[in-house]
Amino acid sequence: MEKYLDKLPFFVEQIKSMKETIIANIVFIGQIPAPTFKEKRRTNLFMERLAEFQVDECTTDGYRNPVGIIRGTSPSKPPVFVVAHLDTVFEKDVDHNYTVRKRTIKGAGILENSLSIGVLASLPEIFRKLDLSFESDIVLVGVIQSLGRGNLRGIRHLLKTWDTPIRGAICLESVELGRLNYYSEGMIRCEVECDISPTPGPLQKFKSNAILILNEVINQILELRLPQRPRSRVIIGKISGGFKHGTIAYKAKLGFEIQSDSDKMVKSIYNDINDIIEDISHQNEIELKLKTISNLSAASLKYNHPLVKSAGAIIESLGLKPICEPSESELSIFLSHNIPAVTLGITRGENIHLENATMEIEPMYKGIAQIIGVIMAIDKGVCDE
Repeated sequence: MEKYLDKLPFFVEQIKSMKETIIANIVFIGQIPAPTFKEKRRTNLFMERLAEFQVDECTTDGYRNPVGIIRGTSPSKPPVFVVAHLDTVFEKDVDHNYTVRKRTIKGAGILENSLSIGVLASLPEIFRKLDLSFESDIVLVGVIQSLGRGNLRGIRHLLKTWDTPIRGAICLESVELGRLNYYSEGMIRCEVECDISPTPGPLQKFKSNAILILNEVINQILELRLPQRPRSRVIIGKISGGFKHGTIAYKAKLGFEIQSDSDKMVKSIYNDINDIIEDISHQNEIELKLKTISNLSAASLKYNHPLVKSAGAIIESLGLKPICEPSESELSIFLSHNIPAVTLGITRGENIHLENATMEIEPMYKGIAQIIGVIMAIDKGVCDE
């Protein structure tokens, strides 16, 4: 491992010399809107870039995930996957024009996850610049339908239908540099819809106020006694409803997420919240709908797994401190298929989920060097035990 660790500072400088190519890929791809379920245009450009950089094979799987393959020198070695999700949280009507300055790039979706897709598309040219070859095939995938209601369908389908063993995987997220995710929590993401129709007649009367009903749901969720072990929590993330200040709201929606180290605890909390919603519905003679948007099972590598230890050493060799937290990314699907994987962040930035999200350019070069270091570690066999 020491041999390629010593090369990483040199890689950073070489990657810097490719600044224009990398930024062009980030901007060209990122400025194409790609809300979940509507990623086709971005998929096409991503594939065009891979083809221009002369990957050995460029295609889509049966679910329209774009896949580029760089052939390795040893056909007997299973492939190494590098993936990033193509979709963003922004609809087509949002301005996707990026502002490129000396030190930053600003625009909608740049940190979620356009930067990662631009870097992923640049990897074949970066390998060529660094004169790198690998024993394993390197499989570059821009997965679709990851976020929200997409529920990671793209990566789920890809791994379900991939017909050979996979040696290891790296999941790319735009931020935060130093990020080293190697486990995911159990999770259920839910929405509660409250629709209180007015009573018929010339004077429409409301049974209640939809916002106040959801406020009572929140209050009772917050009263739940959650265990510290296994670590469990309910995060209230979104609430919307109403029309104007002087009109009672008869429609409102609440979004929340249940998270825990234990799948059993996630299901138990979900059942408790379902009971709360049914009770409030009966008491107020209204209909509340609880919908499951997405879900994940808890999965993890051990902290002493060679991939985790190697990735941590690579990050530290670049003068960074590893940040280990749970991830809800494609990582969980790899781990649930018993495929060793980690999630890495590429740079630093701010306003990640906002239209004025901003990435820092300079830290990105170390972020790309760490990706290459982890690919080399997997290719050298850290996942083969």
